[in-house]
This record gives sequence, C-alpha cells and structure tokens, in this order.
Amino acid sequence: MNIKRQEIEKLATLARIAIDESTIAEVTERLGSVLELVDQLQAADTSGVEAISHPMQGTQRLREDEVTELNQRQALQAIAPDTEEGLFLVPKVIE
Repeated sequence: MNIKRQEIEKLATLARIAIDESTIAEVTERLGSVLELVDQLQAADTSGVEAISHPMQGTQRLREDEVTELNQRQALQAIAPDTEEGLFLVPKVIE
C-alpha cells in the first residue's frame, strides 16, 4: 500500500509528534511496509476458523507460595523515620 508524504505529515500532526524532514522518506517507507502486512493479514481466509474469546481456555497452573526471603520488617523499620505498631508512618499528602 502506498502512503503519501502528506498523509505522514497529517498523521504526525494529529499524533502531535515531530518528524524531521530528513526522516520523512524512511518513515513513509516503513509505515507503508506495516500497512502492506496488514493488507496481507486481512486477505487471509478465516471463514473456517472459529473465533475465540480467550486463547487459554483452561486454568493456568500456579506455583506454590514459598518464602524466599526472611522477614526483615524490624530491620527495615529500625532505619525508617517514623513507625507505629509495625506500620510505616508517612506525611499526609492529600488535604
């Protein structure tokens, strides 16, 4: 699919991106290649293919929960500026 320079400039304006004059030709060519791939995908015959809503219908296996690090709450709270009853106290940020 051929795309024109003016279309690239319009897309850049709509997307609010700056494309340097020296790269417009390259961008035009690369975007044209992407659009050609889209055309090829749209041309594929999918009449015998059943639509799927979830590619993984089954349940996913989950790993077992295992402790990999020791609880370091006391050590971390010892260097914290302010704590209370095992919780970190932080300044109020919403009024």
